[in-house]
Amino acid sequence: MMRSTGEKGVDGMPIRFNAQVTRSNVYRKCETMNTPRTQDVTTQLDIPQEAFDWYDEYAHGVIDRRTFMSRLATLTATGLSMSALVAALTPNYAAAEQVSFNDPDITARYAVFSSPQGHGEGRGYLVSPSSLTGKAPVVLVIHENRGLNPYIKDVARRVAKAGFTAFAPDALHPSGGYPGNDDEGRRLQRELDRAKIEQDFIAAARFLKGHELSSGRLGAVGFCFGGYVVNMLAATIPDALNAGVPFYGTPAAKPLRKNIKSPLLIQLAELDSRVNGTWAEYEDDLKAAKVDYKMHMYAKANHGFHNDSTGRYDETQAALAWDRSLAFFRQHLT
Repeated sequence: MMRSTGEKGVDGMPIRFNAQVTRSNVYRKCETMNTPRTQDVTTQLDIPQEAFDWYDEYAHGVIDRRTFMSRLATLTATGLSMSALVAALTPNYAAAEQVSFNDPDITARYAVFSSPQGHGEGRGYLVSPSSLTGKAPVVLVIHENRGLNPYIKDVARRVAKAGFTAFAPDALHPSGGYPGNDDEGRRLQRELDRAKIEQDFIAAARFLKGHELSSGRLGAVGFCFGGYVVNMLAATIPDALNAGVPFYGTPAAKPLRKNIKSPLLIQLAELDSRVNGTWAEYEDDLKAAKVDYKMHMYAKANHGFHNDSTGRYDETQAALAWDRSLAFFRQHLT
């Protein structure tokens, strides 16, 4: 069943989330939109690591939903109910918002851009500080493998709240945009041409760098697939990107890595064996290219630890990683 979060986009359409299960036993809604919620400790302490690993496999297409649910069913013998397991692992966007869409400190709207090498046209969520009177550094915010969901829009608002103009493109624009459900979003993104999606993000980066609100200094932050896109942008448009922050993203194709020039702040999760398996070779290539980079490995954190809509969220590590990200952008963009 799809329910509205109560938020309406700038185009007036309601933002929806998958409400097949209730997650009130996992998160408590924050008292105000700008106050981080308190995480129920059972999420991190009582959910077995295998469940998080299986969800990662499911979310990245390694296993199908039926296999994922069958595996989860084997954990009910430990005393955990299926509803609690599913609730801890799947997104609840209604309970995960740090900056309201109508926060007086920001101005949000949508913008379209040309992408002749991609799908022809792209569209994204453009957010700037409401106090901005001239130009400011700009940050491209890049979603996971499921389109521009409410979590990523919230991240864009956080970036704007910190004083940058943020732009979060939706790779699913050619398919009608994020459908309001992550499973459907993943399916739609898989069906699109991957090379054209990458060209759309390259076009989005150039659009943002040249925007009338831009000072000409461009950063990019992305999560999972978006982390890969940050690494790809650093390797394909090295003269355009001034700073990149990939969260648990795989590297660009090996022949391209020698082109990287921009400083990188690489955020990895200790329990994310899939992405971490690519790091040693990537680091060797960054060293060979003399890239200014810093890698942080977040102890006991899972892939997706920054995403505060699921049980993988680690509030302490996410806050630290985000503080480091903003400091990195201030250092290299201002």
